[in-house]
Amino acid sequence: MLCRRILLIKVWNNGRRWLLPSSSLSPVPTTADYKRHFSTHIMAAFSLPQNNQFTLKIPYMENRCKFSSNAVADLHTNGIVDVPLAQTGEGIAECELLKWFIQEGDEVEEFQPLCEVQSDKATIEITSRYKGRVAQVLHVPGNIVKVGETLLKMAVEDTQVPLVTLSNLENEKQPDTKSNKDFTGGVLSTPAVRNLAKEHGININDVQGSGKDGRVLKEDVLKYATQEGIIKDPLVTATATADLGQLFHREKSSLLESAQVSGHYEDTIVPLRGFQRTMVKTMSMAAKVPHFHYVEEIDCDALAELKASFQTNNLEPGLKFTFLPVLIKSLSMALSKYPMVNSCFNEESVEVILRGSHNIGIAMATPNGLVVPNIKNVQSLSILEITKELSRLQQLSLDNKLSPADISGGTITLSNIGAIGGKFGAPIVNLPEVAIIAMGRIQKLPRVADDGDVYSASIMTVNIGADHRVLDGAIVARFCNEWKRFIEKPELLMLHMK
Repeated sequence: MLCRRILLIKVWNNGRRWLLPSSSLSPVPTTADYKRHFSTHIMAAFSLPQNNQFTLKIPYMENRCKFSSNAVADLHTNGIVDVPLAQTGEGIAECELLKWFIQEGDEVEEFQPLCEVQSDKATIEITSRYKGRVAQVLHVPGNIVKVGETLLKMAVEDTQVPLVTLSNLENEKQPDTKSNKDFTGGVLSTPAVRNLAKEHGININDVQGSGKDGRVLKEDVLKYATQEGIIKDPLVTATATADLGQLFHREKSSLLESAQVSGHYEDTIVPLRGFQRTMVKTMSMAAKVPHFHYVEEIDCDALAELKASFQTNNLEPGLKFTFLPVLIKSLSMALSKYPMVNSCFNEESVEVILRGSHNIGIAMATPNGLVVPNIKNVQSLSILEITKELSRLQQLSLDNKLSPADISGGTITLSNIGAIGGKFGAPIVNLPEVAIIAMGRIQKLPRVADDGDVYSASIMTVNIGADHRVLDGAIVARFCNEWKRFIEKPELLMLHMK
């Protein structure tokens, strides 16, 4: 009895904002009526006093979804739930839909991957919270989906849908039936076809389908658009709606052949998505920062001998040693002496934060754009551990599987442009970091010794880009000299390594 009284008080507290004094005397529904009403629509049954008169006001909630960071809307109608895009990371407002793992009509198990999305920080798989069947897919690959926007609708058993409290409904809005107009009426079509119809302002219910069971195909939409005078040449439209990934990976030879056959060359509009959109924003902000650059040459003969020795004595199959792990470790040793280079700048408070960890980022060019994952706590890692972590990050970047943790929290960046070509570059800082280093390729060049003899040396040119609001030339020069000393004399690196 006591437990029931406490539960009754809690429910009334959660719902008190919806219970308003009645302006007119209306018949008071019975307790059974209230129980039946709420258990049918929101599954939150409770008992009410028998002799109080009031008007119960609650928003209409059919076919709506309330987004939560836990992944799925809890409101449902007849076993249909809306699956929204969950919050994939701090500060993420939208994601690009890369691909679906399911299609309409598929049976889905709990925790089964539904789709893959990419934010400006990482690529993430969205999994199912429910076991059920995919009723409707609302987006196609390449679409930009806002956090909280519905990705798909699923048909599930009522027992799987969690109970809803009245407090969750406080800020709900009336459902927008207009936005769902084109998706009703029982028309069979894929999300890509519906999206094509939407682009041309065509109600897909007006299109006569030629596919199986009356399914509307892309050709049906283009034919209808041509008949209605919306477009003139369906082939041009079909080309314009090609998948973005196909545009990026299309062979140049096929483009030239197509242009020669048609007799003219056409421009192609390619929207920037994912990491490329991130680069637009970050570089636009970084361009406003006052930079200066410091260029130095480093003799890498001793480094080349050390790398060859590592590879000769390598006992782990599949592990390849390069110059980069030693450069990363020696950089960390130099940062320990000059911590200002391993800092970040807070523009609002005009403060410099000296970062305790050496999270050294490595700029990597991938098919999906430039990405900068970082190796955490380099100061506490061995060269072998750095080699393994670098290999892991390189593989994940190629597979487009980097996690938010892999690409966040960097303190300084290395850009190994020499691996592709070029003697040196002029890099722009990766905010909020205050320094970035571009390394050119190592090349054999003639040098003159103190006694006048000419000899051949393996020379690498480095260019340090620095935020002049925080760093000055003297600090960067001393820091670079320390780094150079460890590279040219690796025995000092072994001597000071902890």
